[in-house]
Amino acid sequence: MTGFFDVQAIRALFPVAEKMTYLDSGFQAPMSGPVKAALETFIRESYETAGPKSIWLDRLENTRRKVAALLNADETEIAFTKNTSEAMNVAANALPLRAGDNVLLIEGDHPNNAYAFLNLTKKGVDVRFVPMAETVDAESFRPYVDARTRAISMSYVTFHAGHCFDIESVGAFCKERNLYFVLDIMQAVGVVPIDAKKIGATFIGSGTHKGLLVPQGLGLLYWDRTRVELEPAYLATISLEHPPADLIARANNMALARTAGRFEIGNFNLPAAHALGAALDLIGGIGVQNIQSHCFELGDRLIAGLDKLGVRLVGPRDRARRAPHIYVAALPAGEWLDYLASKQVRVSPERDGVRISLGMFNTSADIDRFLNVVGERAVAVRKSSRAA
Repeated sequence: MTGFFDVQAIRALFPVAEKMTYLDSGFQAPMSGPVKAALETFIRESYETAGPKSIWLDRLENTRRKVAALLNADETEIAFTKNTSEAMNVAANALPLRAGDNVLLIEGDHPNNAYAFLNLTKKGVDVRFVPMAETVDAESFRPYVDARTRAISMSYVTFHAGHCFDIESVGAFCKERNLYFVLDIMQAVGVVPIDAKKIGATFIGSGTHKGLLVPQGLGLLYWDRTRVELEPAYLATISLEHPPADLIARANNMALARTAGRFEIGNFNLPAAHALGAALDLIGGIGVQNIQSHCFELGDRLIAGLDKLGVRLVGPRDRARRAPHIYVAALPAGEWLDYLASKQVRVSPERDGVRISLGMFNTSADIDRFLNVVGERAVAVRKSSRAA
């Protein structure tokens, strides 16, 4: 039991946590019992009845409502996509950008955010990069905005070092300058509280396989429904306000849905939607604020331990600037990744070291084991060096 929730009870829902020291939720969250049960229900229904599709779609809409509640949005503002990259591409292509307009991004942010906009350079859109820093806020962008700037796109939390940026100030700046604001929350959602209305973003995109605890293949897109001028770059029956009952396309029936459904283009990943519904129930039962606080405490323990070992933390240390759950230790991945794996410690390689990414099921014992494994090898290396 921690001061925030019964972490041992939650840990019991994630069997992988007992098989290894799993510190890689920033790559892929392990599957929990509730998510497994939801997927098994879908498989059983499909296997036994070929699918109660109307029931499945009702469950999907229930999941949509849960997503909306998580983001403090209206359910009509939530669309389902395949992943974050698709969500960002939908957003980039929906903005009314013309040749000569420019968009501001952060240098070194996730490449798939950048490519969604870099792809528009063939239409004459100018993509400009603002320097990465430990603190990114409205003032980071202000010197780069000119009369042809139309949008800012960025991540809330960086995947490579755990920066947590001041997105509310950026949202307020975009409102002040009448700019569109596109936000990637992939590395934040489910661990960091997110309020779409306070942020003031035009679009918010995410996948669901990290903090939202679902296998890969499902994404989310929030759309500020007041921005009715934003239209998809493609059209399908599902995108329409009045899909034809006889399924015959007519040129005089092309009005877009007044909901974020205008950005959806076909059949849904129904198994993943079932899984997401179960995952959101689990997250909601704990509370995102509690998950965040739990991860911050573990992160404090990790930073203190790295300091004792003389291992540099690559990203920000201050809680006001760092994400609660993503930390990069300056241990060269080529030298450390296989060794850690041999000790049943799962982490990810990153630009400047190895990434330790935490989840609701991690405990102080996980942190201590990681530090002990690193410390043991460091001692062995020092002894070997002295002997030589």
